[in-house]
Amino acid sequence: MKTVLLTGFEPFGGETLNPSWEAVKQLAGWQTHGAVVHTLKLPCIFGVSRQLLEEQMRLLQPDVVIAVGQAGRPDITLERIAINVDDARIPDNAGYQPVDIPVIAGGAAAFFTTLPIKATLRAMREAGVPASVSQTAGTFVCNHIMYAILHAQTLGEKITKGGFIHVPWMPEQAVNHPGAASMAVETVVKGLKVAVQVALTVHEDESIGAGATH
Repeated sequence: MKTVLLTGFEPFGGETLNPSWEAVKQLAGWQTHGAVVHTLKLPCIFGVSRQLLEEQMRLLQPDVVIAVGQAGRPDITLERIAINVDDARIPDNAGYQPVDIPVIAGGAAAFFTTLPIKATLRAMREAGVPASVSQTAGTFVCNHIMYAILHAQTLGEKITKGGFIHVPWMPEQAVNHPGAASMAVETVVKGLKVAVQVALTVHEDESIGAGATH
């Protein structure tokens, strides 16, 4: 049986919830297309999150790794690229605020996702889930983790597809941010199920780029 690793983050930036983990945890043990989903809650901390992720990847030897994080955007966004930069607008949950530090010293400048993002986008929209492709995962811990996944893939890990998905705030969060967009966790879960199924069944994608860019 194939293995899928889904990760979500703990709350950060003064929030008490993080929709990425609230959705991801609901998929623990879910089986689809001959694969089982394992989940991992990551701390919103540079370095520590990457270490925990890498330990879990070595343990599980997953075929697909999809990390999920929170972003103040109106729909689910499928990230195209991770860059080799940690540059934090706010401190992480350990109080660390790196400026222009590489995720991995000597690593590639950037990696394109190896998830079939255009096929996933179409499938999400067909399923009634608002989604779009994003050209930047930022430079906070989300990008840090996306870069780590794709770097691991280049080192010969079993991973065949890996990448990152950002999800909107939950309504319970948006109520404290007047005018902010939000999405019900149930809709996020539906979208993540689609992402997993497409990753397991689609072998080619017309998205620009695959692997490293130097």
